[in-house]
Amino acid sequence: MKYPVEFDDIRRLYDEEVQTAYAKIVAEPQVKAIVQQVLGKDYAEYFLRNLGPINTVDEFQEEVIGVIITTIEHKTCKEVSLTGDENVDREKGNLFVSNHRDIVLDSAFLNSHLLYKGFKTGQIGIGNNLLAAPWIAYAVRVNKAFVVKRDGSLKELLLISKHLSEYIRLTREAGESVWIAQREGRAKNSDDRTQTSIIKMFGMSGSGDIATDVEALNITPVSINYEFDPCDYLKAREFQLKRDLPDYKKTPQEDLLNMKTGMMGYKGRVSFVIGKPLRGLAEATVGESKNEKARVIAEMLDREIHSGYKLFANNYVAADLLEGGKRFADKYNSAEAEAFKCYLQSRIDLIDIPGKDVDFLRGKLLEMYANPAINQAAAL
Repeated sequence: MKYPVEFDDIRRLYDEEVQTAYAKIVAEPQVKAIVQQVLGKDYAEYFLRNLGPINTVDEFQEEVIGVIITTIEHKTCKEVSLTGDENVDREKGNLFVSNHRDIVLDSAFLNSHLLYKGFKTGQIGIGNNLLAAPWIAYAVRVNKAFVVKRDGSLKELLLISKHLSEYIRLTREAGESVWIAQREGRAKNSDDRTQTSIIKMFGMSGSGDIATDVEALNITPVSINYEFDPCDYLKAREFQLKRDLPDYKKTPQEDLLNMKTGMMGYKGRVSFVIGKPLRGLAEATVGESKNEKARVIAEMLDREIHSGYKLFANNYVAADLLEGGKRFADKYNSAEAEAFKCYLQSRIDLIDIPGKDVDFLRGKLLEMYANPAINQAAAL
């Protein structure tokens, strides 16, 4: 579809813009280095040299992104599974709202596995804070990403949210799927909770009743879980730095390190579970204020995401270690428990910061792996 010109600042690119964008992307030396890291030097050179003309977004996704993401999957994952695809509407599309584990790969894996199963890829919401270089902006927007702006005054942010809401609704009314995370940024302790501001944003482009307007978007929960999070030690490090240095803020270089580590680090098994679209929102929120309706819808979404996790032994071991009990002891064996303890120590060993607080870091790492199990038990 073609968007009104007022969405040119955030929209994904059109087919006729692909050649220009692709030329700018491959001319960037950093891109060649990334492709070499993913594919290996020899194959990367062969791959880039022999790529045919890229004229459409679909060609870019299939011939460039598809190859890179498939290679990352084979190199860094034991398996990536997608279940619940029967809940995807082939004709009308879905508004996928998921928890968020990896900056790049959550939406990339979801799109690639939907493509494997014969579905059209969806548009992806990506924060402008991650567009650290012009070539990155081109690369994501030619990959069906739209920009989620996250800076401005309170008044500006309200206008930005309405603009984004209108873009999402136009996209959904055209029958395209959209993916967006349930909150700004990742829940670094894996305690996944939907921000009510996201729900309110969805409703800003509607006709009046937030519950009816949100349900019309075909909002669909997606539960994501990684057996191993390559960025877990970086997240734990950030927790201590924020505790010890009140003014600490991640630099763009640190964001790039997180992206690189997340892409190329070992993940073990990765699972995506697509739930049923949320229904009955108006009935569930009848008589409530707008703020309360947003809260109730967010909690409904949380229950579905928490219930849908496909959990691994790590999650159950971490929960028992964190709680100091044996609530989940029937979910793992002694070998799995010992293996996770060794893994935990290896991640702590990677952290090099002044005043390293091992007990604090260990607790934060345990939370990351334990919270999905704890939240699922509560949801069920």
